[in-house]
Amino acid sequence: MKELKKAMMGAFPHTIPVLTGFLVLGAAYGMLMQAKGYGTVWAVLMSAIAFCGSMQFVAITLLTVAFDPIQAFLLSLMVNARHIFYGISMLEKYKGLGTIRPFLIYTLCDETFSISSGVSPPEGISRKHFYLSISLLNYIYWIFGTFLGGVAGQLLTFDTTGLDFVLTALFVVLFIEQVKKRENRLSGLIGLACTTTCLTVFGAERFVIPAMLLILAILLLGREKLCF
Repeated sequence: MKELKKAMMGAFPHTIPVLTGFLVLGAAYGMLMQAKGYGTVWAVLMSAIAFCGSMQFVAITLLTVAFDPIQAFLLSLMVNARHIFYGISMLEKYKGLGTIRPFLIYTLCDETFSISSGVSPPEGISRKHFYLSISLLNYIYWIFGTFLGGVAGQLLTFDTTGLDFVLTALFVVLFIEQVKKRENRLSGLIGLACTTTCLTVFGAERFVIPAMLLILAILLLGREKLCF
């Protein structure tokens, strides 16, 4: 327990940016769930069990329309497919960490991957406790943010119109940050072109999955030229 506490102190500075982001996004998610008729308990349970921020926002829409299990499965698979590559990249880092590996794999979100893949444990702190601390802190931030949003949604009455745009805004910012790098611009243009084409062909209600499949196919076919 003493070692874990020491590791938490060492990991905390690295997770401060995630703390600020997760509190805002988590709170937005909690308030949206409240606005759709799902109380704080449901929102917190979703964050604790699913722990997949982007898909949780998408799931709000899925929960409020006629349930289509095939569409939900394919959409979840496509939205979270990137975690397969995260997992493969972290095999070496998480090697030999014993019983905590299932938790590390379960909580390997974008932000945890970004921190854990880029930093090494400080001197005197074990790898096991350091990576566990990063994952655990980020997990707690997200759940706590959801809780705050759920409670705020219960106590405050306000128009939540536009609040669901927070996720779209996040992805727009991430996209802009990525295309600032020259090597990512072609991939970004492919994504825009495929999305626009599928939006035109399939309409606003059904374009997401075809667009992601088309993007995946083009990137796989052109991976030798794109990976320069």
